[in-house]
Amino acid sequence: MMINGVAHGPIEGTAVCQLHMRHFADGAELVIEPWRARAFPVLKDLIVDRSALDRVISAGGFVSVPAGAAPDANVLQVPKQSSEAAMDAAACIGCGACVAACPNASAALFTGAKIAHLALLPQGQPERRHRVTQMVEQMDAELFGNCSWHGECQAACPKRISIDVIARMNREYFRAAITWSSDGGDGSS
Repeated sequence: MMINGVAHGPIEGTAVCQLHMRHFADGAELVIEPWRARAFPVLKDLIVDRSALDRVISAGGFVSVPAGAAPDANVLQVPKQSSEAAMDAAACIGCGACVAACPNASAALFTGAKIAHLALLPQGQPERRHRVTQMVEQMDAELFGNCSWHGECQAACPKRISIDVIARMNREYFRAAITWSSDGGDGSS
């Protein structure tokens, strides 16, 4: 919800469920509204339908895991910087504050976080191109707006997800599109 026009309220890095009344002055007037975005229709009072975000995640598909004995934990080395960036992106709770705060109602921060999480890890590599293509296409189908780099999404995010994930999503999508067109879409390159 929006509190005094700010997604999740005035305390940075805090979701509304963690916001306490002691953060407001005695007698302060609070204006509480639901998220406002075409992709989040208001169901009742402060309740919005955020299922569009679920459909974006579902469009990403799955992660292939080979059957058989469990591999040694140290077989797949993940650089510290990659693992930290992946875990930072994985912190996204899918609340929709980024969409609500964006003047374009873009879901680029949310989608970018979900794409970056798996794109940075070895487990996410087999479906990497398909995942980014499907998730971006679903994001567009859900009528979320386009990102214009206002940065409001990053400022509103209670998990402090960086807009760097949007840049990663754009790079991943561009790579998938180039690879897709150069191999005829059959993965044979």
